[in-house]
Amino acid sequence: MSSEYEARKPHAVLVPYPTQGHINPFLKLAKLLHSKGFSITLVNSEFNHKRLLNSRGPDALKGFPDFRFESIPDGLPPSNKDATQSIVALCDSTRKNCSVPFSNLLSKLNDSQASGAPPVSCIISDGIMSFTLEASQQLRIPNVFFWTNSACGFMSFKVCNNLMERGLIPLKDASYLTNGHLDTIIDWIPGMKNISLRDLPGIYRTTDPNDILLDFVVEQIEATSKASAVILPTFNALEPEILDALSSMFPKLYTIGPLELLLDHAADSSLESINCSLWKEESECLKWLDSKETNSVLYVNFGSVIVMSPQKLVEFAWGLANGKKNFLWVIRPDLIEGDAAVVPPEIVAETRERGLMVDWCPQEKVLKHPAIAGFLSHCGWNSTLESITSGVPLICCPFFNDQIVNSRYVCTEWGLGMKMDSDDVKRDEVEKLVRELVHSEKGKKMREKAMWWKKMAEEATGANGSSFLNLEILINQVLL
Repeated sequence: MSSEYEARKPHAVLVPYPTQGHINPFLKLAKLLHSKGFSITLVNSEFNHKRLLNSRGPDALKGFPDFRFESIPDGLPPSNKDATQSIVALCDSTRKNCSVPFSNLLSKLNDSQASGAPPVSCIISDGIMSFTLEASQQLRIPNVFFWTNSACGFMSFKVCNNLMERGLIPLKDASYLTNGHLDTIIDWIPGMKNISLRDLPGIYRTTDPNDILLDFVVEQIEATSKASAVILPTFNALEPEILDALSSMFPKLYTIGPLELLLDHAADSSLESINCSLWKEESECLKWLDSKETNSVLYVNFGSVIVMSPQKLVEFAWGLANGKKNFLWVIRPDLIEGDAAVVPPEIVAETRERGLMVDWCPQEKVLKHPAIAGFLSHCGWNSTLESITSGVPLICCPFFNDQIVNSRYVCTEWGLGMKMDSDDVKRDEVEKLVRELVHSEKGKKMREKAMWWKKMAEEATGANGSSFLNLEILINQVLL
């Protein structure tokens, strides 16, 4: 291949927010663009770059000639090498400290002698990594913001400033958590019906007038209006009213989800070996699932960021044990506040035949396994969308942020889940919901609904589907 062709090849630099839930969709998008002829640079934080080498081995990030990994410092002091950093600290640090290192990285990439790469032609940055705007404006190249949320999650952040101006947030004091204030109906959010303050992201329950996250969200939403385009990993049939409303606010808004299904159609298997899991995945669980009957196993995973008290862990454990159903439970080493996550030995003994506990697993493969009957989830958007893509119903146990609004839509609007309270986890409720989801008529109806949504997702990503066409438009009219 001639060097002249290489120089003309489009080169996309992708910058995810440094947590697993943001890196995953970015890696999928990077692979998709690579299959469309782009040279790719995926930029992690130095902290996560080291974690990836630790979990995947020293050659994991060597990449390929036109798919490379780079890193920039996140500005935070060193911390536990195997735990997710503080979200508040990360948000504040990235916006203050990453702009200069990122500009320096682009200069290095644009020095073709040093990098061996074609000049950078576009940037795709996380919606909450808006520090990239300055560099893209200087280079006069497109900068697309990829918000890794649902449309309902994104809209919930979009109205942060309005909620503050109307005096609804921050809360006046802690009594507002229990005095009915959270039940205030918010009837003015475009495209969102019957929503209360309680249904909106957990960051809105703060009583701190100088809350860093509220300030951060307002700042990032404001910056989004300066982006060349906005992309969301959802699909039109799932959230039509909200997407209509958002499109009038952001004229270049493209839905390109589920990315996993678009990737299935991409004729590029060269990158299958590239994986960005920050924990070592235990694939043996797939063999264990092979030994179980169809629709007989509950999968339990609270994502990559949630931490809970030891008491909650014990309540979940007894609920799963008393439910008498098969379960596969992902218990990250850093799941428990300040401690190693330990399930009481009597529960381990009691569930030995029907329960399997692992540190981390290949979630998409697990959800697609015929043995999986349902998913007890924190309702992060990746997990929710992967559940829809696999036709698996949910028990929704949201802990914070946009998980709360995702959970409401799963249960109330889309009909493929049942709600559980993460503030007050009781083993009896866990047991009841597990039995209901796996074996009741209600659970069966939810499974049918989940399969229907799976079909809708497949249509959106198939030839001439909305997400398929949006990706083509994004590439041809924005990135190139």
